[in-house]
Amino acid sequence: MQVKTKAIVISALKFQEKSLIVKCFTLTHGLKSYFVRDAFSSRKSNQKIAYFQPLSILEIEAVHKNKGTLENFKEIKIATPFHSIHTDIVKSTIVLFVSEILHHSIHEEEKNEALFTFIETALQWLDNHNETANFHLILLLEMTKYFGFYPDVTNRDRAFFELVEGVFSPFHAVSSLTEHETLLFKKLIDLKWDSDQKIFHVIERQILLKILMEYYSYHLDGFRKPKSLEVLKEVFA
Repeated sequence: MQVKTKAIVISALKFQEKSLIVKCFTLTHGLKSYFVRDAFSSRKSNQKIAYFQPLSILEIEAVHKNKGTLENFKEIKIATPFHSIHTDIVKSTIVLFVSEILHHSIHEEEKNEALFTFIETALQWLDNHNETANFHLILLLEMTKYFGFYPDVTNRDRAFFELVEGVFSPFHAVSSLTEHETLLFKKLIDLKWDSDQKIFHVIERQILLKILMEYYSYHLDGFRKPKSLEVLKEVFA
């Protein structure tokens, strides 16, 4: 089946000496993996590899056999040229972190147009703004809407957030946040992209990041903390 769709690059793994296996989250077919033969061997190899930087947004034509094997690209072009994401050290670190999160969070070969559009819009925002200290926190929380475990805010006046059930509770359980952590979490829930980036100081951001990693671990089977987590902490230290 020949397919034309947008695709967000999740990862690119070198295969043998010259080729790549590229995992993409596509608009029309969900998660797909592609084999790129001789990615490192032609005169255009630099251009070819540049397509597959983390979270690049591509316009692709591909042949999908849908047999559980690697698919093949026919044509590739950049759908959304980024100006700063892959050159700014802070933004590129955020992008690497988010790509790892998506790698451990999206497993189904089912389309999720709403999630795709959300990620695409978020990346465009990141590319066009310089105050981005809370970007990854907002993104992680907002993505839980699409993964099906966004916090139930019905009783958000209660003192403790319970991670397993995703609800606010008057009682402190083993899997609950402390009262202080819950207050921070409530502030994050209220945050928008354009909110004051100085609303949290460094330690508070690290606390929230730890909370979100725990929250994902409780709700996504097989979720693993990204290797780039420590690098992200250093960048925002």
